[in-house]
Amino acid sequence: MSPEAAIAISHKAAELEKSLRSVIRGKDDVVRLALVSMLARGHLLIEGVPGVGKTTLGQALARAVDCTFQRVQFTSDMLPSDVLGISVYSALEQEFEFKRGPVFTNVLLADEINRTTPKTQSALLEAMNEGQVTMDAYSYELPQPFLVIATQNPGEHHGTYPLPESQLDRFLMRVRMGYPEAAAEREILRSQAGAERLHDLRPVLNGADVLEMQEAVKRIRVDESLVSYALEIVKRTRESECLSLGVSPRGAQAQYRAAQAMAFLDGRGFCTPQDFKSLAVPVFAHCVVMNGGYASTAKKSEQADQVLKEIVESVTVPV
Repeated sequence: MSPEAAIAISHKAAELEKSLRSVIRGKDDVVRLALVSMLARGHLLIEGVPGVGKTTLGQALARAVDCTFQRVQFTSDMLPSDVLGISVYSALEQEFEFKRGPVFTNVLLADEINRTTPKTQSALLEAMNEGQVTMDAYSYELPQPFLVIATQNPGEHHGTYPLPESQLDRFLMRVRMGYPEAAAEREILRSQAGAERLHDLRPVLNGADVLEMQEAVKRIRVDESLVSYALEIVKRTRESECLSLGVSPRGAQAQYRAAQAMAFLDGRGFCTPQDFKSLAVPVFAHCVVMNGGYASTAKKSEQADQVLKEIVESVTVPV
């Protein structure tokens, strides 16, 4: 890619971030992490109480990228075929024909994914990890780029099923959307135009642009000292007495790609220690499991965040 092309594509990324911030008020950090997840070729899990804009963020990101889009509202009675598709016998052709489900899209919004059963949750594993769906011994490639944006309610809410570790590990990162700050909420109330802003949002990128950006992210330089720094953090999560399950190799790869994407969004051709340090919690927190002996009445997810922060602070930052 020429320097001129690199500048042009970085300007498109900045325009995309600006568009999303015009819809999602007061959550600039969440918007940035959502873009990092997309550019790092990962999938995004958004957690928060109802009504804070989780679905709106997913819809806004899908609208801002001119790609095919499907939204699936997960419920307790859904079956895997409702997501993947089903084979139907054709009397005319006298053979079975595969009817593709909503997963065959560029951007899939899996709304309230933890309201459906583990059997249906697991239907997405192959799609998220390998970009394909296997049905009746045949494999069907998914369109590229392929991004799953899943929202989930907190686990203590009624009617939710906890996501298994194997499912959580497929998400590049988890971001939390809490209540907005007072100034941002005042602005939301005064404008009363959240739905209109989302409806008026126009595409900033197309699928080819996203693929080009993802390739540009791969070329972001990562110094060997940063690789050692990241691996030391991962190693300490596996050795921590507070955690019964540390970060997997997939999680380590996710942080590496996310750090490259963060550098790209900042307009840099190289990563810094801060890229890895700032992404440790959103990339790792949903992939680790607290040791039962160290669990308290506080939320385990918040405890995991705190343990990870302590681990990150204990590792010497390379100069």
